Amino acid sequence: MSEQQSRVSQKKRSALPPGLVVVDKPSGMTSHDVVARMRRIMGTRRVGHAGTLDPMATGVLVLGIERATKLLGHLALDTKAYLATIRLGEATTTDDAEGEVVSRADASEVEEDAIRSAVSTLTGDIMQVPSAVSAVKVNGRRAYELVRSGESVELQPRPVTVERFDVLAVRRLPEATELDVLVECSSGTYVRALARDLGERLQVGGHLVALRRTRVGPFGLAEARTLEQLEEEPQLSMSMDEAVEAAFPRRDVGLRTARALAHGQRVPAAGVDGVYGMFDPSGRAVALVRDEGRYAKPVFVITPA
Repeated sequence: MSEQQSRVSQKKRSALPPGLVVVDKPSGMTSHDVVARMRRIMGTRRVGHAGTLDPMATGVLVLGIERATKLLGHLALDTKAYLATIRLGEATTTDDAEGEVVSRADASEVEEDAIRSAVSTLTGDIMQVPSAVSAVKVNGRRAYELVRSGESVELQPRPVTVERFDVLAVRRLPEATELDVLVECSSGTYVRALARDLGERLQVGGHLVALRRTRVGPFGLAEARTLEQLEEEPQLSMSMDEAVEAAFPRRDVGLRTARALAHGQRVPAAGVDGVYGMFDPSGRAVALVRDEGRYAKPVFVITPA
């Protein structure tokens, strides 16, 4: 590509309107790595992600482009879905395949009934101790930073919800058993910790071998594109209007109300719980609002006056 073509391409990319890009993250990259690459692809520094995904994991990573970076913190991404592979028979320092093996046991003949019974105890509202190498903060520092610096970390259990924990396939290996599972859970749930705890309940140890996030909030693999596809054709997965409609309850308002919202003014409440989107007569998302008594107050003006 010539220098002139490069400048034209850069200008074209910079002209992209704000919106979301749903990336199918490859294994081996951190979420920050993906953001850095997308800044080059989209020709803008204003790129952010809505929640991290482990380097080993693949799948859905939601990015905001330009002004949509301000939308990320408001997105309802409190439920997630994963396809994962768990190996029974080995426990590791990180609860996944990237850690060192700390114990081994012959798990080749663990009964399926015992597996499913143990899985049932890890389904529903449970108390979970995050993995020691998680991003949970301890005295202002990430747990994984403390572990990598040689410090011992003891995290406290916290409530999470595992809506589904289904065993899809069971494979017998020499001295081990692998499980393909489907997990639907609340934000803050660690699938690595589920693998660890399942192994402990079966008294053989366990760790996560593979993880693919298939959905976060309302955004799934159907909207996701690989980095290679985005290199070839940089484009948004959805506009700001589409993102708001996908992630929040919608209320349509008249032009007068829309103008007030565009100026950051409060308007009559709609009686909707939580944050919801208000759309003007043309179908554009004007603001995210929250009811406070008789009025709805903007928490983020999407289309400012």
